[in-house]
Amino acid sequence: MSSRRPARSGERFQNSNDLLDPANLRLLAALRDDPRLSMSALARRVGMSAPTVTERVGRLERAGVIRGYRLDVDPAALGLPVAAWVRVRPGPGQLPKLADLARDTPEVTECHRITGEDCFLMRVHVPALDRLADVLDRFLPYGQTTSSVIVSSPVPPRPAPLPDERTVR
Repeated sequence: MSSRRPARSGERFQNSNDLLDPANLRLLAALRDDPRLSMSALARRVGMSAPTVTERVGRLERAGVIRGYRLDVDPAALGLPVAAWVRVRPGPGQLPKLADLARDTPEVTECHRITGEDCFLMRVHVPALDRLADVLDRFLPYGQTTSSVIVSSPVPPRPAPLPDERTVR
């Protein structure tokens, strides 16, 4: 595993025009559709040589444009059919403790620092509603929680749109 720090969301990339040229955008689109493609299959799909594709993908990874390749497993298949968004408003001086607790709580699958009265937005997966209460109770000593159980997801998580796919410019 690389020791480089991945670029944070929203960071500006040096030479972003070079990184997001039409060839790299084709690579990103193909990898988004099938991240398991071998370099040779990816090269065939985008009409480039395998060494060129390998070099370009490596450059995109080093620059933090490609942040990783992830396995997407349905939480319900793992016995975690209940999902909820939890907002947390920390008590005075509790922000670092809440961040550590979120990192150390396996049921928290995402945690975002947000603006507004609440400081954190977390996605939680549990086997049943009563177990959601158990997770929420872990956070109560450090702040106030507000939760919303996810009933359905008409737009499930998906990659950000590529520049030519955006409706807002």
